[in-house]
Amino acid sequence: MNWKKILTVLVAVFCFLIVGVIVKAYLDGEFESVETLQIYIKSFGLFAPLILIVIQALQVIIPILPGFLGCAVGAVLFGSAGGFWCNYIGISVGSIIAFLLAKKYGVKLVEHLFPKEQYEKYSGWAGKSKSYMIFLFLGMVLPLFPDDFFCYFSGLTKMKARKFAAIIVLGKPWCILAYSVAFAAIS
Repeated sequence: MNWKKILTVLVAVFCFLIVGVIVKAYLDGEFESVETLQIYIKSFGLFAPLILIVIQALQVIIPILPGFLGCAVGAVLFGSAGGFWCNYIGISVGSIIAFLLAKKYGVKLVEHLFPKEQYEKYSGWAGKSKSYMIFLFLGMVLPLFPDDFFCYFSGLTKMKARKFAAIIVLGKPWCILAYSVAFAAIS
C-alpha cells in the first residue's frame, strides 16, 4: 500500500470519527443552547480550536452547511479574533483541498456535489474568460458568494494550485473577518 492510499484511509477514518463525535454530542443535547455548546467545546481544552478548524475545512469539502454558520460558532465560542483565525485556517485549508480534489477527480465529482446546471452555467465562460481570476478573488472577498462551488469549479479550470491558494489566502480573510466581528458583537 503506498503512502497516498494510507493517507486517504487515515483522513477518511478521521472524518468519520469527527462526524461520530458531532452526532453523539447532538444526541446528548450538547447543542441545545450557546451555553451548553460553549461548555462542551471548552471540555476539549486546547483541542477545541483544532476541532473548529477541522469542521470548517470539512464544511467546504462536504458542502452541506453554509460557512457563515461555522463563522458564527467560532465568534461565539472564541471571540472575534480567535474565531477569525480558526475559521480562516479551516476554510482556507478546506478550499485548497476542494480545489485539489476537483483537479484529481474532475467534472464527475463536481456534478455529483452540485447541480449540473450550476456547473454548465459557468463552464463555458470560465474557460474563455480572462477575468475569471478577478471574478474569483472578488467572490472570495464578498459574503454569501457560493465559495464551495467555486473552489471545486476552479479545480476544473487551467488555474494552477499556487495561484488558487494565493486567491484564497489573500481574498478569504476579509469576508471571514466581517463575519467574525459581526457575530462576536451579536453574542
